[in-house]
Amino acid sequence: MFLQKKGKAPNQAHVGIPEGTYEEEHGRAGFAGRASHLYRLHPPTGWVRIEGPLRPRAFTCAELSTADLRTPDAAPLPIMRSGDATVLLSRRTRPMPYFLRNSDGDELYFIHRGRGRFETDYGVLAYEPGDYVAIPKGTTYRIIPENGAALMMIIETAEPLRLPERGLLGHHALFDPGILVSPEPMPQAPRRAEKREWEVRIKRYGEWTRVVYPFYPMDVVGWKGDLWVAKLNVRDFRPVVSPRYHLPPSVHATFQAGDAGRVLISTFAPRPLESDPAALKVPFYHRNMDYDEVLFYHAGTFFSRAGIKPGSLTLHPQGIHHGPQPQAVVASKNKTETNEVAIMIESCAPFQVCPELEAVEHKDYALSWLG
Repeated sequence: MFLQKKGKAPNQAHVGIPEGTYEEEHGRAGFAGRASHLYRLHPPTGWVRIEGPLRPRAFTCAELSTADLRTPDAAPLPIMRSGDATVLLSRRTRPMPYFLRNSDGDELYFIHRGRGRFETDYGVLAYEPGDYVAIPKGTTYRIIPENGAALMMIIETAEPLRLPERGLLGHHALFDPGILVSPEPMPQAPRRAEKREWEVRIKRYGEWTRVVYPFYPMDVVGWKGDLWVAKLNVRDFRPVVSPRYHLPPSVHATFQAGDAGRVLISTFAPRPLESDPAALKVPFYHRNMDYDEVLFYHAGTFFSRAGIKPGSLTLHPQGIHHGPQPQAVVASKNKTETNEVAIMIESCAPFQVCPELEAVEHKDYALSWLG
């Protein structure tokens, strides 16, 4: 296919949008495939009702109780599942009395609230709010929270997590891989003196096997290689921006699952907005045809929509439009930067919402674009 242009449309996408029109991107493969830009007389989110499964949804995860909040022996709570990923929530406040080994896939923890440490095969790794902690499939670990409330989102992927290709930007863009933090082997002397049993729970095909050791199983005194537990904090994420062009969300991709990228995890961090008066400042309307989009709101003021608090999560399914709310478009005209931190999870396979999450759903979220 080759480029075509008809009617009232600018030559440059996201710049010089004709007065009285609303730009929509109709694209494939996320924001990396073929695309066209449609210039409409009304916002494509200007519906008055939606009937069917594709309605946008929002949930207040910070208000959802989990079993591991009530008892330390419990596992995190699954809240969404797709054929490519499972999203879970943990509010653990007490140490895990067992070790965990996930043989079903890689896990990526995002720490929304709480401090503590991971004890892993590779050693000890402290965590704090804003941390991603990537745990390769088959790693044995447990979590030791410090005092205070915790809230962690966990993304389990069947395909291995890796860093996306940066193309012409180079592999030091967004964050230098050298900034990733690895665990330090833990001192063994105190553990050797303990005479007790330690349980390791291994998950495979959703079933659990219990293995009990008469010694502390984290007894590694050294390691080397290119497969290890890794930590990245969002404060070390440096967004790519343009003063004259609104870049697509794909430029914020932080992790992906597998070479095909069927799951993408992106970071929206504070960044300057476009300074060219003709350039679009807010996210453009789009109907992502190849990914379901989930956004977890971590901190700050979320300038593309009102009424969203930290600890909330939204789901925008493939095939139905989404984009900025009308009040956000007006507010953006006088803004020069964002101060939001949010995590986006995109899955080629559609997400199914687990029943437990529906208890904290904002039922009228799909109508929030009415203003």
